[in-house]
Amino acid sequence: MVLPPDIFYVEDDHDFAFIMQYAVKEVSESLTVSIAEDGNSAIAQLQRYEDEKHRPKLILLDLNLPGISGLDVLKRIKEIPFFKYVPVILFSTSDNLNDVKTSLEIGANAFLTKPSGYHNLITCVKSLYDFWFQQNRSIN
Repeated sequence: MVLPPDIFYVEDDHDFAFIMQYAVKEVSESLTVSIAEDGNSAIAQLQRYEDEKHRPKLILLDLNLPGISGLDVLKRIKEIPFFKYVPVILFSTSDNLNDVKTSLEIGANAFLTKPSGYHNLITCVKSLYDFWFQQNRSIN
């Protein structure tokens, strides 16, 4: 049985993914993170979660992925009724307004530009945690 993480993070930059795991643990020791390193792996992992009837509480999705792009992964997520109420946040180095607009039109719940520096990442993750895990009401 595949247990879902609190945060399912799709990120091809191994170093950033590693640092993100530490940042999440620094914000809340109880949060779990699972990482897929490309779009194909993300879709396969989401299929396993669906098969096991387990949902992550939040999906963070990099825009620029090898193979299947983040936007294509987002489209696929939005086509799966099982994930209808799982918030998906695009988390990218891009701050291009067209990327933001397209992501939101496809169904992203938010678009965040990755912060630079560990302290700024902690602040960002803390904000995500406070809103999506503490304040937001979900039916997940």
